[in-house]
Amino acid sequence: MKFYCGRGKRIRPSDASLFFQFIFFGLFGVWLVFFIPFHVKFLLSTTWELDPFQTHFVSIYGLTSLIISLLMVAICAFVYYRYRYNQIKQMVHRQKLAKMILENQWYETKQVTKESFFKDIPSSKAKEKISHFPKMYYRYEKGMIHIQVEITLGKYQEPLLNLEKKLESGLYCELVSKELHDSYIEYILFYDMIANRISIDEVIAQNGRLKLMKSMDWEYDKLPHMLIAGGTGGGKTYFILTLIEALLKTNAKLYILDPKNADLADLNTIMPDVYYKKEDMMASIDQFYEDMIARSEEMKQMEGYKTGENYAYLGLAPHFLVFDEYVAFMEMLASKESTAVLTKLKQIVMLGRQAGFFLILACQRPDAKYLGDGIRDQFNFRVALGRMSELGYGMMFGSDVQKQFFLKQIKGRGYVDKGDNVISEFYTPLVPKEHDFLNEIAKLAQ
Repeated sequence: MKFYCGRGKRIRPSDASLFFQFIFFGLFGVWLVFFIPFHVKFLLSTTWELDPFQTHFVSIYGLTSLIISLLMVAICAFVYYRYRYNQIKQMVHRQKLAKMILENQWYETKQVTKESFFKDIPSSKAKEKISHFPKMYYRYEKGMIHIQVEITLGKYQEPLLNLEKKLESGLYCELVSKELHDSYIEYILFYDMIANRISIDEVIAQNGRLKLMKSMDWEYDKLPHMLIAGGTGGGKTYFILTLIEALLKTNAKLYILDPKNADLADLNTIMPDVYYKKEDMMASIDQFYEDMIARSEEMKQMEGYKTGENYAYLGLAPHFLVFDEYVAFMEMLASKESTAVLTKLKQIVMLGRQAGFFLILACQRPDAKYLGDGIRDQFNFRVALGRMSELGYGMMFGSDVQKQFFLKQIKGRGYVDKGDNVISEFYTPLVPKEHDFLNEIAKLAQ
């Protein structure tokens, strides 16, 4: 069995008090370094009688040296905390992992006879000793925490294979990957996710992927179609406008639908293909679908066409249908109209990737009534912003998802599944107060 440990640390039972050991022995050692030089001459020359010892240390000189050495220890502790904060957090993490194993009793013990003080007298006393402690390795690298756990097919295998909930809440991190390897499983978590947030200027679309965080892209060429959910005040509209602005910087063609005639509808004064009336929106969906079918046929006739390659291989531009308040629109329609729209959208999400036709669909809650027949499963990139109920998260990510959702009062924060069935914390790109979407999009749409 091979573990890729790198600079990883093995978690041991003694790590349960790791931070205390560091604080006590570390600071005590630093104190001695500063305290002893004041008294080296006395310590080397004295005959170690009590009276001279008391006279030397219990004095103004002794008190001064104590205060100065303690002050230096405090300064060293502050500097270490200020510039080595990550090392401190790593010790805390290792301590928590050791405590987790010990408190859950995921280890094996054996009874050993305690030796008598006198060697020739047998002892009847016995004590428990840890005979097997799970092999767990901790490594921190480039903002990512790697935790590797050995798989032994033992009785504690099941809990060790499903640690994501404990790790996320206990270490205050977000799981980004869970990979099964030969004889071990590796959990990869992102530490301090909010530090991974980017500004709107850093949102760049190129080579079939759109950067949304420092370590997270939407790879729309490989994992097409985005589903966005979130209530009022969650940052959904700003996020959609950010996507529109970034995509307009490329050769992409956009169609914008806003049935509530709200913020996105304002774009109709500065760019084409923006609709908010029911009839126009239905016509736009039909046109988008027909263009997709026509391109699929044309691609096969193009010079350089190759089976298995997509639109980008032929130098074609991607098309995006940005559909806000989807559920609200579907509730406006009659039964026959609703069925027709749903049929077209289902065809788009099923067939659009190869031709370069992508759907960005937003709603307050992805109701199964309007996202049924497997259409919801075709949205590979899903973002839930702001406050949502457990039912809402279930609709978004699946009712059987093993994830604890926490609310933080940060605008633009939510959760994301980027197509790998791992749900992690997500922060939309920061938009400065002075940023004018209409003005910036108008420049790009010319």
